Amino acid sequence: MTTPEPLVGVLEWFEPGEHERVERLVPRLRALGVRHLRTNISWHRCHDDGFDWYDWLLPLLARDFELLPCVSYTPPALGVEYRAVSPPRRTRDYADFLDVLVTRYGRHFDHVELWNEPNNLNDWDWRIDPSWVRFCELLIDAAHWMHRRGKKVVLGGMCPTDPNWLRLIGERNALADVDVVGVHAFPGGWTTLWNGWDAEIASVRNVLDELGLDIDVWVTECGHSTWRNDEFAQLRAFVDVLDAPVERAYWYSAEDLDPGRDACDGFHVDPRHYHFGLWHTDGEPKLLARGLADGGVGFVRMLADLDEAKPVRRGRRGHVLITGGAGFIGTNLADRLASEGRRVVLYDSLSRAGVEQNLLWLKAKHCNSVHAHIADLRDVVALRESLEDADAVFHLGAQVAVTTSLERPLHDFAVNLQSTAVLLEELRRRPVPLLFTSTNKVYGALPQIELVQSDDRWLPADAELRDHGVSESQPLDFCTPYGSSKGGADQYVLDYAHTFGLETVVFRMSCIYGRHQHGNEDQGWVAHFLIRALEGDPITIYGDGSQVRDILFATDLVEAMLLAHESIDRIAGTAFNIGGGAENAISLLDLLAQIEELQGERPDLDWADERPGDQRWYVSDTSRFRTATGWRPEVSAQEGIERLHAWLAARRMTPTAVA
Repeated sequence: MTTPEPLVGVLEWFEPGEHERVERLVPRLRALGVRHLRTNISWHRCHDDGFDWYDWLLPLLARDFELLPCVSYTPPALGVEYRAVSPPRRTRDYADFLDVLVTRYGRHFDHVELWNEPNNLNDWDWRIDPSWVRFCELLIDAAHWMHRRGKKVVLGGMCPTDPNWLRLIGERNALADVDVVGVHAFPGGWTTLWNGWDAEIASVRNVLDELGLDIDVWVTECGHSTWRNDEFAQLRAFVDVLDAPVERAYWYSAEDLDPGRDACDGFHVDPRHYHFGLWHTDGEPKLLARGLADGGVGFVRMLADLDEAKPVRRGRRGHVLITGGAGFIGTNLADRLASEGRRVVLYDSLSRAGVEQNLLWLKAKHCNSVHAHIADLRDVVALRESLEDADAVFHLGAQVAVTTSLERPLHDFAVNLQSTAVLLEELRRRPVPLLFTSTNKVYGALPQIELVQSDDRWLPADAELRDHGVSESQPLDFCTPYGSSKGGADQYVLDYAHTFGLETVVFRMSCIYGRHQHGNEDQGWVAHFLIRALEGDPITIYGDGSQVRDILFATDLVEAMLLAHESIDRIAGTAFNIGGGAENAISLLDLLAQIEELQGERPDLDWADERPGDQRWYVSDTSRFRTATGWRPEVSAQEGIERLHAWLAARRMTPTAVA
């Protein structure tokens, strides 16, 4: 018989005084559909500081969640030793405290959990109680009294799961009034010996059957730390617990632990403690939280099935590896390659909102020709696996927003520069042609170019520059962490061609736009403007709106990429400026005017100050690449904007079926 999918709750410990954090997390959890919350009540805190904190906290939480309070930590003054993890001198004191809690808060919960991880030294120092006599006395008194008060009893989750310990507790009749036995497990992390949830739960149920006890089993704590940036592994661990043969499970945790706080075993003793959340501490959702928000458990299950083993090589040709392959450029490139019969491996962490829809679309259209390896660029082992049998690499994966780089410069450095250097080292082991997508930001804000304003556009005073754009002879001038990280990677890619003989080429790209783009203010401004207009939302203009960019439709970029790979033996070690060129240069105000023509009304606008490092004018001189390959854009700015607008409009009507 199939076990029903468990009700999955979330567990989160809240410290006294964290009013703002509680009020921030409650609506987030509610929006994900979470209805069960496991949280702590500290006997220690209540004894020493009173009940004010819980008087505020528990009624607030109970409005939205079915609560499972976990009551633990001895007041040091009452302990055998003066520590919160010490057994109490009088075990009955714990039952007396629970009686007070039920009187005060009992209307807010039906179950109460007695202690937390009692077989873990971080929560119960069993060295003081080596025969578990005190713990059994505490459990017997507390469980009996909770039944008298009408509450169901959960035995604090074992960590690790220990059938022998459970048998010992049961043989001492300490489980007589227990309704649920809790299990904690962290497969892929602290739980190193792992045979799956079926075996884990069976090891507990077998003991209960031996003892003749009809007691339920819950997973009261499980999770996966993303300390190695493996958000997809966290999502898969969540899906695994959905299949556990239990009625209820609690996922640890809502939010990453504040790096300024101690974990249970000390300050940064184990970095894994700080990365278990559905959200980062800055509020950014991880992949699992995004998946739950976008489509609930069913959608998360679908995402978990996307990752595949490395494709089997057929014939002499290997696969094409695209890092950042689920991004909008990667999607257009993969679609073209798969349509031409190539096998494609998309290496992507799915960290950018919306890209999972691109991956689902590619898989639906191309089935066995497109394979996904969902992993972070900083995961060297995963990257090496994806490179096996590759015969071409398009390195598109990156942190793509200037604003994000200003907020998280170390993250920007690691994703953009460090991971590129690691990829290049892997290519030294097994040389494969590489195309790297850089950015026009490597030229800085171009303050040395004298500009004049004409017809709502900033334009160079120099006529030749105005007619042809910026060439590759323009001196590099990195600014902002994003410009520096991409520029540094740009130079590494070129240097590995000159120093180590790798076949590499760099595209310094202007504004690319097209189908499958989920644009926002920080990246993909053409799509962002169109999306905001279609949704009827105001568009924020930073500066005066006269800023000019040359825009290039994605299909034209893909053609350039394929030509570059075909010609890489001749052009290796070269950087090319790639964009729509002077004939496809538009201002922000020009785009707004075209949107007004397409929709019959001008979008509402908000105005803000010009952003640091923003170029008032940038147009690519693409003549070097045109001379080398014969390439030139085919899709005009007006036609491309019309195509993207039509695609976005159709996607609003049928979001999963738009080509």
